[in-house]
Amino acid sequence: MKIYEYLAKDLFKKNGIPVPQGYLAQSIEEAKKASEDINKPLALKSQVLVGGRGKAGGIKFADKSEEVPELFNQLLKLEIKGEKVEMVLLEEKLDVQSEFYISVVMDRSAKMPLIMASTEGGVDIEQVARETPEKLVKYHINPLEEFFPYQARDIAINMGVPNPLISKVGSFIWRLFNVFMKYDATIAEINPLVLTPEGLIAADAKLEIDDDALYRQRELASFETEKKDEFAYVKLEGNIAVIGNGAGLTLSGMDMLKLYGGEPATFLDIGGGASQDNIARALNLVLSNPNVKVVFLNVLGGITRADDVANGVINVLKDAEREVPLVIRLTGTNEEEGQRILTEAGVSYETSMEAAAKKAVEIAESL
Repeated sequence: MKIYEYLAKDLFKKNGIPVPQGYLAQSIEEAKKASEDINKPLALKSQVLVGGRGKAGGIKFADKSEEVPELFNQLLKLEIKGEKVEMVLLEEKLDVQSEFYISVVMDRSAKMPLIMASTEGGVDIEQVARETPEKLVKYHINPLEEFFPYQARDIAINMGVPNPLISKVGSFIWRLFNVFMKYDATIAEINPLVLTPEGLIAADAKLEIDDDALYRQRELASFETEKKDEFAYVKLEGNIAVIGNGAGLTLSGMDMLKLYGGEPATFLDIGGGASQDNIARALNLVLSNPNVKVVFLNVLGGITRADDVANGVINVLKDAEREVPLVIRLTGTNEEEGQRILTEAGVSYETSMEAAAKKAVEIAESL
């Protein structure tokens, strides 16, 4: 379960991690009230459950309260990686002197929590790991043993933190690890942890909770604000929309397209038990993307029935506002009935993912 930044910061604050003064706003009136209460230069931060909001223009800065309404409206018009901005966190703009990165993630290969920390905060940690790996400290924690403050200070020393800050940065690392364990998290992250004239403060907060542990986390039950769409959807840069029933199958379809020289325009996983309505909704979503020239529907029916897929496809084609070539790989449960429905409607299909992917690329290249 992903948690919005403002909620993660509430949890951090309750557990002794300093965060900026901030207020959540969903209307201009609330935004104005927040700016008056803070009465300092502001950071306006879109509240979305996806990464990359800064690069997408999802964070604005206002030096004067008069600038807030316009900036607030700009943010509410944004859609970041398919997620519409509906809430904005207004915070005091921090006077940043330096930035650090600290996180705790569950390392499934090692079967234990992994602390990662760096003096290179505020940038993609993947970039740090790739370009300056020596600046990224990694430290596994045995979950059956206590994690002591002195160990956190050792991590700060290995990061290269200046001597006056070692104890303070170590305290943040220790407290973040405790948050990770207390809430059954899969990731707890502060990026950046910033040094200001007033001290260290968590400028950002990321917290994701293990869904299988939510029965233990009664406090978080009301925080489950993520929209429970029946599929996962990500826009990409290509022109062939990829829809599959299962993340692995969808990714395999994307890989097959790349193998034949195509470029995916979407990753859309409709899940393992998709209904006719869900199929139709998924198709309508990708068809609304003007970059999509071809749709590659890759279905291997298990729980998902091939006849439901076929009926969902036919319903969309009847009412679609624009005609886009559709390439279907359809096999599995009730495949004969599903294939019959498509054939009677004059819609072609393939039973091989390789053949369907190749056909989709050929069509896209011919347009």
